[in-house]
Amino acid sequence: MIRTICRDERFLAQTAELALPEDLPVAADLLDTLAHHKESCVGMAANMIGVNKRIIAFDNEGTYMAMFNPEIVRKSGPYQAEEGCLSLTGTRTARRWKSIKVRWQNESFQVRLKTFTGWTAQIIQHEIDHCDGILI
Repeated sequence: MIRTICRDERFLAQTAELALPEDLPVAADLLDTLAHHKESCVGMAANMIGVNKRIIAFDNEGTYMAMFNPEIVRKSGPYQAEEGCLSLTGTRTARRWKSIKVRWQNESFQVRLKTFTGWTAQIIQHEIDHCDGILI
């Protein structure tokens, strides 16, 4: 289901709660909403659709992917980026990392670990910031 984009900065600034298997429908809505906004958005976090859970969805080199409870466990190659956000007006600068290693759970809540680089890494960092209540 396509959900309305949350623009309430107080809500967006909250730290997200851990996702549980009963939150699978939230991920489905997140993926539907991301696909609906594909012209102007490459990633979303659950709080962007009004759900305070640690779930992100993003364009992983042409395929949409959801992560439950993602966390960055290693990072290297800092740089400054200019980013926009569907929930916020305008663009802002953010410190990002060229390479990140992420631990998350998949749709079966199995733990996964993978290194992401470049644009995909930047998208994931932005969405994890949302989970941590960090607004760019």
